[in-house]
Amino acid sequence: MNRLRHLALLALLGSTFPAFAQMAPPDPPITIDTHVDIPFTYMREARFDAGKDTPLLVDLGKMERGGLNAAFFVIWVPQHKLDAAGYAKAVNQAEEKYEAIGRMLMMYPDRIRLATSPEQAMANRKAGLLSAMIGIENAYSLGHDLNRLDAAYDRGARYVGLVHVGNNDLCTSSLPDKDNGEPAMNSKGDHGMTDFGRQVVARANALGIMVDISHASDACVHDALAVSKAPLIASHSGARAVLDHPRNLPDDLLRAIAAKGGVIQAVAYKEFLKSDPGREAAEKKLQAEVAHAAGDKEYDSDKHDYLPAMAAGMAKIQEKFPLPTVDDYVKQIRHIAEVAGIDHVGIASDFDGGGGITGWKDASETRNVTAALRRAGFSDADIAKIWGGNLLRVWREVERDAHH
Repeated sequence: MNRLRHLALLALLGSTFPAFAQMAPPDPPITIDTHVDIPFTYMREARFDAGKDTPLLVDLGKMERGGLNAAFFVIWVPQHKLDAAGYAKAVNQAEEKYEAIGRMLMMYPDRIRLATSPEQAMANRKAGLLSAMIGIENAYSLGHDLNRLDAAYDRGARYVGLVHVGNNDLCTSSLPDKDNGEPAMNSKGDHGMTDFGRQVVARANALGIMVDISHASDACVHDALAVSKAPLIASHSGARAVLDHPRNLPDDLLRAIAAKGGVIQAVAYKEFLKSDPGREAAEKKLQAEVAHAAGDKEYDSDKHDYLPAMAAGMAKIQEKFPLPTVDDYVKQIRHIAEVAGIDHVGIASDFDGGGGITGWKDASETRNVTAALRRAGFSDADIAKIWGGNLLRVWREVERDAHH
């Protein structure tokens, strides 16, 4: 074909099919979700085999289709009593999840690899492989034994979340168990971090494990900022100035985390983005009904969330009480960027732990977040920082300053 005919054809295609003339914007260099939960029967029950098509919000196919390159899979345990039996149970529950992540990596090495450093995550990306990283949610699973943090590092854990819902042996929670007598956050009895918590932070610094203050009380965050020699992360938090929720961080703490070089990973969790008491009540009612129909006294997210009755009920609730959208989510990201700086904000879904919003309902819709960031005026350079560059910078600094 001569050059003139070739140019004429391109012009015709461009006017008739704009997609030919205007290529889709590029994906960021790497997309990292810093908080993905897994059920206790992950990779053991067929329905939770991440290499297959599953009811999970994150499986390998959804990551591949949506352009989610890397995720921190979370070793979460619920809070039990601060006694020997409680610690033993937490240690065993954590072990189930370490084994499950290991099983996924052994079964699908041609699709996903463990990344224990920023360089490994980027090498996997370059090779067209997904990356699995490991984070700890609720350091109660250490069983009040500092040596278990070293063991967690050896298993691949690269961040440690100090606390979850309810106070533990490290620090007070943003959501203390007030029904059982724990004092409210920022009340006189909110003591912040314990001596053991300080030991864990110091040892995490030495090992090169990022310290995660999501779920921690304001007092505990202040203490962590004072104790840690390395930058902190908030693996899945929001901005309290945008929505007044205890799990969201006030502006002074956003600034303080940034001043120490850290990063706040904005989370796509409905209750931190939009106050909707009607939806909250409807969901609790549905959970009780589904549990009862299944013959159980109490709702169990691992058991009941993936039942057809739950899906049908949630669809009806969504019609009446719609979820926040990706654009609502980007408003949180923008606020954190404006208060803390563009170098100190990142992204987390909390998928399979309650996360999921309209437009980013699972990992297959990951590119919708990128599109929403572009609509909001963020540049490609900004988006690259938000989707992974900022987190990798903090991770490198924590690694650099480690001394084992």
